[in-house]
Amino acid sequence: MQQQAPPEQFDLGAIVADLNNLLRVKTTVIGIKMFARVEEMEAIPKIRRPSAVHTTDQIVSMASRLGWTVGITGDDLVGAQCRAVIGLAPQDEKWLAGESYVGVWHGTAEDARKRQEALDVVPYGQYQAMAVSPLTSGRLNPPDICLVYATPGQMIILINGLQYTGYKKFEWGVVGETACADSWGRALKTGEPSLSLPCFAERRYGGVPDEEMLMALPPAYLVKAIAGMKQLAKNGLRYPIAPYGIQADVRAGMGVSYAKK
Repeated sequence: MQQQAPPEQFDLGAIVADLNNLLRVKTTVIGIKMFARVEEMEAIPKIRRPSAVHTTDQIVSMASRLGWTVGITGDDLVGAQCRAVIGLAPQDEKWLAGESYVGVWHGTAEDARKRQEALDVVPYGQYQAMAVSPLTSGRLNPPDICLVYATPGQMIILINGLQYTGYKKFEWGVVGETACADSWGRALKTGEPSLSLPCFAERRYGGVPDEEMLMALPPAYLVKAIAGMKQLAKNGLRYPIAPYGIQADVRAGMGVSYAKK
Protein backbone atom coordinates (compact mmCIF):
# COMPACT_ATOMS: atom_id res chain seq x y z
CA MET A 1 0.00 0.00 0.00
CA GLN A 2 1.41 3.37 -1.04
CA GLN A 3 2.03 5.77 1.81
CA GLN A 4 0.52 9.24 1.65
CA ALA A 5 2.97 12.11 1.42
CA PRO A 6 3.04 14.28 4.56
CA PRO A 7 1.19 17.58 4.23
CA GLU A 8 3.22 20.55 3.02
CA GLN A 9 4.84 22.57 5.78
CA PHE A 10 5.01 26.37 5.62
CA ASP A 11 7.31 28.99 7.11
CA LEU A 12 4.44 30.46 9.08
CA GLY A 13 6.60 32.99 10.89
CA ALA A 14 7.83 34.40 7.58
CA ILE A 15 4.27 34.54 6.25
CA VAL A 16 3.13 36.63 9.21
CA ALA A 17 6.20 38.88 9.01
CA ASP A 18 5.49 39.52 5.33
CA LEU A 19 1.82 40.29 6.03
CA ASN A 20 2.76 42.72 8.77
CA ASN A 21 5.27 44.45 6.51
CA LEU A 22 2.91 44.61 3.54
CA LEU A 23 -0.41 45.35 5.25
CA ARG A 24 0.41 46.44 8.81
CA VAL A 25 -2.35 44.18 10.15
CA LYS A 26 -3.08 44.77 13.83
CA THR A 27 -4.96 41.55 14.57
CA THR A 28 -3.09 38.27 15.05
CA VAL A 29 -3.20 36.07 11.95
CA ILE A 30 -4.38 32.60 12.97
CA GLY A 31 -4.93 29.13 11.63
CA ILE A 32 -7.79 26.66 11.93
CA LYS A 33 -7.29 22.91 11.70
CA MET A 34 -9.96 20.21 11.78
CA PHE A 35 -9.29 16.79 13.30
CA ALA A 36 -10.88 13.45 12.58
CA ARG A 37 -10.20 12.32 16.15
CA VAL A 38 -10.40 14.25 19.42
CA GLU A 39 -7.12 12.70 20.57
CA GLU A 40 -5.28 14.30 17.64
CA MET A 41 -6.52 17.73 18.67
CA GLU A 42 -5.64 17.13 22.32
CA ALA A 43 -2.08 16.20 21.32
CA ILE A 44 -1.34 19.74 20.07
CA PRO A 45 1.33 21.29 22.36
CA LYS A 46 0.06 23.75 25.00
CA ILE A 47 -3.52 23.48 23.78
CA ARG A 48 -6.22 24.96 26.00
CA ARG A 49 -9.60 23.31 26.45
CA PRO A 50 -12.63 25.46 27.38
CA SER A 51 -14.23 25.12 30.78
CA ALA A 52 -17.41 26.94 29.65
CA VAL A 53 -19.74 26.91 26.65
CA HIS A 54 -18.85 29.29 23.82
CA THR A 55 -19.67 30.29 20.27
CA THR A 56 -17.16 29.43 17.56
CA ASP A 57 -16.66 33.20 17.18
CA GLN A 58 -15.35 33.34 20.74
CA ILE A 59 -13.03 30.37 20.21
CA VAL A 60 -11.59 31.96 17.04
CA SER A 61 -11.09 35.26 18.86
CA MET A 62 -9.27 33.57 21.73
CA ALA A 63 -6.57 32.93 19.12
CA SER A 64 -6.82 36.16 17.10
CA ARG A 65 -7.32 38.58 20.03
CA LEU A 66 -5.58 36.80 22.92
CA GLY A 67 -2.96 34.69 21.15
CA TRP A 68 -4.15 31.39 22.62
CA THR A 69 -4.11 27.90 21.13
CA VAL A 70 -7.54 26.40 21.79
CA GLY A 71 -9.15 23.09 20.92
CA ILE A 72 -12.84 22.25 20.96
CA THR A 73 -15.36 19.53 20.22
CA GLY A 74 -19.04 20.05 19.46
CA ASP A 75 -19.83 19.77 23.18
CA ASP A 76 -17.91 23.01 23.84
CA LEU A 77 -20.11 25.02 21.46
CA VAL A 78 -23.39 26.69 22.33
CA GLY A 79 -25.67 25.06 19.79
CA ALA A 80 -26.26 23.32 16.50
CA GLN A 81 -25.58 26.43 14.39
CA CYS A 82 -21.96 26.81 15.49
CA ARG A 83 -21.40 23.07 15.36
CA ALA A 84 -22.94 22.54 11.93
CA VAL A 85 -20.91 25.24 10.15
CA ILE A 86 -17.68 23.38 10.97
CA GLY A 87 -19.17 19.93 10.45
CA LEU A 88 -19.47 18.94 14.11
CA ALA A 89 -23.26 18.52 13.96
CA PRO A 90 -25.60 17.23 11.26
CA GLN A 91 -27.20 19.64 8.82
CA ASP A 92 -30.47 17.77 9.25
CA GLU A 93 -34.10 18.79 8.73
CA LYS A 94 -34.39 20.38 12.17
CA TRP A 95 -31.30 22.46 11.51
CA LEU A 96 -32.42 23.42 8.02
CA ALA A 97 -35.80 24.62 9.34
CA GLY A 98 -34.09 27.28 11.46
CA GLU A 99 -37.13 27.70 13.67
CA SER A 100 -35.29 29.61 16.38
CA TYR A 101 -34.49 32.39 13.89
CA VAL A 102 -38.10 33.13 12.96
CA GLY A 103 -39.12 36.43 14.47
CA VAL A 104 -35.50 37.17 15.40
CA TRP A 105 -33.47 37.39 12.21
CA HIS A 106 -36.24 36.59 9.72
CA GLY A 107 -39.88 37.46 9.33
CA THR A 108 -41.10 34.06 8.19
CA ALA A 109 -40.21 30.37 8.48
CA GLU A 110 -39.61 30.35 4.73
CA ASP A 111 -36.99 33.10 5.04
CA ALA A 112 -35.25 31.30 7.90
CA ARG A 113 -35.06 28.08 5.89
CA LYS A 114 -33.70 29.89 2.84
CA ARG A 115 -30.92 31.38 4.95
CA GLN A 116 -30.01 28.01 6.46
CA GLU A 117 -29.93 26.43 3.02
CA ALA A 118 -27.66 29.23 1.76
CA LEU A 119 -24.92 28.59 4.34
CA ASP A 120 -21.61 27.04 3.23
CA VAL A 121 -20.79 24.36 5.78
CA VAL A 122 -18.37 21.50 6.31
CA PRO A 123 -20.06 18.14 5.66
CA TYR A 124 -20.95 16.26 8.82
CA GLY A 125 -19.11 13.09 9.80
CA GLN A 126 -15.54 13.91 8.74
CA TYR A 127 -14.34 15.57 11.94
CA GLN A 128 -14.69 15.36 15.70
CA ALA A 129 -12.66 18.40 16.78
CA MET A 130 -11.16 21.75 15.79
CA ALA A 131 -8.16 23.77 16.96
CA VAL A 132 -7.21 27.42 16.47
CA SER A 133 -3.82 29.02 17.04
CA PRO A 134 -1.71 32.01 15.97
CA LEU A 135 0.27 31.11 12.86
CA THR A 136 3.49 32.20 14.54
CA SER A 137 3.11 29.48 17.20
CA GLY A 138 3.75 26.84 14.54
CA ARG A 139 1.47 24.42 16.41
CA LEU A 140 -0.88 23.86 13.48
CA ASN A 141 1.50 23.40 10.58
CA PRO A 142 -0.05 23.24 8.17
CA PRO A 143 -3.38 24.73 9.19
CA ASP A 144 -6.33 23.88 6.97
CA ILE A 145 -7.07 27.59 6.58
CA CYS A 146 -5.69 30.92 7.78
CA LEU A 147 -7.82 33.82 9.02
CA VAL A 148 -6.77 37.39 8.23
CA TYR A 149 -8.73 40.24 9.82
CA ALA A 150 -8.15 43.52 7.98
CA THR A 151 -9.68 46.85 7.06
CA PRO A 152 -11.25 47.30 3.61
CA GLY A 153 -8.14 49.15 2.39
CA GLN A 154 -5.87 46.34 3.53
CA MET A 155 -8.22 43.71 2.18
CA ILE A 156 -8.32 45.05 -1.37
CA ILE A 157 -4.51 44.99 -1.53
CA LEU A 158 -4.58 41.38 -0.30
CA ILE A 159 -7.11 40.55 -3.01
CA ASN A 160 -5.01 42.38 -5.63
CA GLY A 161 -2.08 40.20 -4.54
CA LEU A 162 -4.14 37.05 -5.09
CA GLN A 163 -5.06 38.31 -8.56
CA TYR A 164 -1.59 39.42 -9.69
CA THR A 165 -0.98 36.13 -11.50
CA GLY A 166 -3.52 33.48 -12.46
CA TYR A 167 -6.26 36.09 -12.43
CA LYS A 168 -9.80 35.11 -11.55
CA LYS A 169 -12.83 37.14 -10.60
CA PHE A 170 -13.81 36.47 -7.01
CA GLU A 171 -17.52 36.20 -6.36
CA TRP A 172 -18.54 36.07 -2.72
CA GLY A 173 -21.92 36.17 -1.07
CA VAL A 174 -23.35 37.60 2.12
CA VAL A 175 -25.65 35.28 4.05
CA GLY A 176 -26.29 37.87 6.78
CA GLU A 177 -26.29 36.36 10.26
CA THR A 178 -23.98 33.33 10.58
CA ALA A 179 -21.45 35.08 8.33
CA CYS A 180 -18.81 32.63 9.58
CA ALA A 181 -20.27 30.38 6.86
CA ASP A 182 -19.04 32.98 4.34
CA SER A 183 -15.51 32.84 5.76
CA TRP A 184 -14.26 29.75 7.57
CA GLY A 185 -17.25 27.59 6.61
CA ARG A 186 -16.79 28.26 2.89
CA ALA A 187 -12.98 28.09 2.97
CA LEU A 188 -13.00 24.76 4.83
CA LYS A 189 -15.64 23.39 2.47
CA THR A 190 -14.20 24.57 -0.86
CA GLY A 191 -10.50 25.22 -0.20
CA GLU A 192 -10.93 28.64 -1.82
CA PRO A 193 -10.24 32.16 -0.50
CA SER A 194 -13.43 33.35 1.19
CA LEU A 195 -14.20 36.93 2.20
CA SER A 196 -16.87 37.94 4.70
CA LEU A 197 -18.43 40.87 6.50
CA PRO A 198 -18.37 39.59 10.10
CA CYS A 199 -21.91 39.46 11.44
CA PHE A 200 -23.63 40.65 14.63
CA ALA A 201 -22.63 37.52 16.55
CA GLU A 202 -18.98 37.72 15.48
CA ARG A 203 -18.81 41.33 16.61
CA ARG A 204 -20.86 40.91 19.80
CA TYR A 205 -19.39 37.63 21.00
CA GLY A 206 -16.13 37.44 19.06
CA GLY A 207 -15.15 41.07 19.62
CA VAL A 208 -14.50 41.81 15.94
CA PRO A 209 -14.29 45.62 15.63
CA ASP A 210 -16.44 47.64 13.24
CA GLU A 211 -13.69 48.32 10.73
CA GLU A 212 -12.55 44.74 10.15
CA MET A 213 -13.44 42.29 7.40
CA LEU A 214 -12.33 38.65 7.41
CA MET A 215 -10.56 36.60 4.76
CA ALA A 216 -10.28 32.84 5.27
CA LEU A 217 -7.96 31.00 2.90
CA PRO A 218 -5.66 27.97 2.77
CA PRO A 219 -1.99 28.79 3.49
CA ALA A 220 -0.88 28.19 -0.10
CA TYR A 221 -3.18 31.00 -1.22
CA LEU A 222 -1.73 33.27 1.45
CA VAL A 223 1.76 32.58 0.07
CA LYS A 224 0.47 33.44 -3.42
CA ALA A 225 -1.09 36.68 -2.17
CA ILE A 226 2.15 37.73 -0.49
CA ALA A 227 4.16 37.12 -3.66
CA GLY A 228 1.65 39.21 -5.59
CA MET A 229 1.65 42.02 -3.03
CA LYS A 230 5.44 42.18 -3.08
CA GLN A 231 5.38 42.69 -6.83
CA LEU A 232 2.61 45.27 -6.55
CA ALA A 233 4.72 47.14 -3.97
CA LYS A 234 7.63 47.23 -6.44
CA ASN A 235 5.18 48.77 -8.91
CA GLY A 236 4.31 51.48 -6.39
CA LEU A 237 0.95 49.94 -5.51
CA ARG A 238 1.13 49.35 -1.78
CA TYR A 239 -0.55 49.82 1.57
CA PRO A 240 -1.20 52.34 3.04
CA ILE A 241 -2.77 53.91 -0.02
CA ALA A 242 -1.73 57.56 0.13
CA PRO A 243 -4.57 59.96 -0.87
CA TYR A 244 -3.59 61.91 -3.98
CA GLY A 245 -5.98 64.82 -3.54
CA ILE A 246 -9.46 65.11 -4.99
CA GLN A 247 -8.74 68.44 -6.77
CA ALA A 248 -5.19 67.74 -7.99
CA ASP A 249 -4.29 67.21 -11.64
CA VAL A 250 -4.34 63.44 -11.83
CA ARG A 251 -1.97 63.04 -14.78
CA ALA A 252 1.22 63.20 -12.74
CA GLY A 253 0.05 60.50 -10.36
CA MET A 254 -1.27 58.24 -13.10
CA GLY A 255 1.92 58.72 -15.03
CA VAL A 256 3.94 57.17 -12.24
CA SER A 257 1.88 53.96 -12.31
CA TYR A 258 1.25 53.64 -16.01
CA ALA A 259 4.25 55.23 -17.71
CA LYS A 260 6.03 52.81 -20.02
CA LYS A 261 8.91 51.12 -18.22
